Amino acid sequence: MATLLLADHHEDSLGDATAKALTAAKALGAPVHVLVAGQSPKGAAEAAAKLDGVEKVLVASAEIYAHGLAEPFAELIVGLMANYDALVASSSTTGKNVLPRVAAKLDVMQISDIVKVESPDTFERPIYAGNALQTVTSSDPKKVITVRTAAFAATGEGGSAAIEDVAAASDPALSSFVGEDLTQSDRPELGSAKIIVSGGRALGSKEKFEQVIEPLADAFGAAIGASRAAVDAGYAPNDQQVGQTGKIVAPDLYVALGISGAIQHLAGMKDSKVIVAINKDDEAPIFQVADYGLVADLFVAAPELQAELAKSK
Repeated sequence: MATLLLADHHEDSLGDATAKALTAAKALGAPVHVLVAGQSPKGAAEAAAKLDGVEKVLVASAEIYAHGLAEPFAELIVGLMANYDALVASSSTTGKNVLPRVAAKLDVMQISDIVKVESPDTFERPIYAGNALQTVTSSDPKKVITVRTAAFAATGEGGSAAIEDVAAASDPALSSFVGEDLTQSDRPELGSAKIIVSGGRALGSKEKFEQVIEPLADAFGAAIGASRAAVDAGYAPNDQQVGQTGKIVAPDLYVALGISGAIQHLAGMKDSKVIVAINKDDEAPIFQVADYGLVADLFVAAPELQAELAKSK
């Protein structure tokens, strides 16, 4: 049979995580169908149909899918799984929210946060904050898999899949949407940014975090990240946290300012292609993974780096 991929999207646009999760889904060796569920996700469905290797796009349009509630999504997916051997989604908020419920309803184990597909039933996933890799083989008749998208390259365009409407499932009415407070930003989205500038507790205050990190991120055209210590101290909002309990990122360039490099933070960014660390403590663990390390006062080094970037432009 085929593999069903749950799309990450924003109604009119397809999330970058979908193209990366598709790479993992194709490695299972079966045809891939993409499920796009939302209130009116026509734009996202059309984008999914263009991805290379997608055989079919299933579109479920209904108000109950507008806000990603786990229960309606799970009902929809469980009703479709008779036609599929595997369900794949990114380890995003949606994937982590929906797939455990689907796995429970199918009475199978979930295989979480895979970084490699060895065969259709064998996968590699990180454990112990990324310090060890575990090989998992599943004998379940249906595989339910979340993908650490930082470990997979995005599949490009080149397809022309058929788009097919599917009926909405009944609403279990176990939860309801109350409201949301969305953060608006002109910066790249942290999870898919090519360049990230992150700050740690050494910044000392919210004001200094903004004064140092934001101008440097602007100079790079980068997203802003933060360590958990900086977030807990109130220097940065929760959605900027990078690490085991935050977002897992793998940009082309990761610049860490005043971040010591706790194991939980390293688990979230050590797959970055190039890591630059600035810290006045020459024994900071961040230097063990950094490609370029500068032992210096970040309040001096960051403005100097910003000035050099301005010159180069």
